[in-house]
Amino acid sequence: MNNAYYPVPPNTPDSTPHNEPLIPRGYIIGGIIVTLVVSVLFIALLVYLAINYADTILIIRDIFIIALGLMSCLSGIVLILLLISIIRLINMIEFELKPILLKTNDTLSTVRGTTVFMSENVVGPVTKASSYVAGFRRGVATLFGDPKRNLSK
Repeated sequence: MNNAYYPVPPNTPDSTPHNEPLIPRGYIIGGIIVTLVVSVLFIALLVYLAINYADTILIIRDIFIIALGLMSCLSGIVLILLLISIIRLINMIEFELKPILLKTNDTLSTVRGTTVFMSENVVGPVTKASSYVAGFRRGVATLFGDPKRNLSK
């Protein structure tokens, strides 16, 4: 097991957890209160208009129903376009990227085989021969001394 020492990075402002919330609680409560007040005022306005201007409210209701129908048709068209784009993306992945990945995998297998072949048949014997030559030189140097120093005397 490796007992190497790995330094602990210092605490940076980005890595320390924040104890304070991103939005203060007072803002959240204030937003809820404002939303409730606006909703109550809107409902009161609708009731007032329904009592005093019933015919106008019916026309506005019909306009909103037509607008909602058009928006639902538009959202259906957008969903169909999204579905078509997802189908095209899946086809691209299946018929274009998958063959490329398979060819890349074959290439990597070939490179792996070449590396194993070179290691077994070239690098291994050269390393062995080099170690034998180094051992022979060391043996000659031990038995007869350094030939360079012997010649200079």
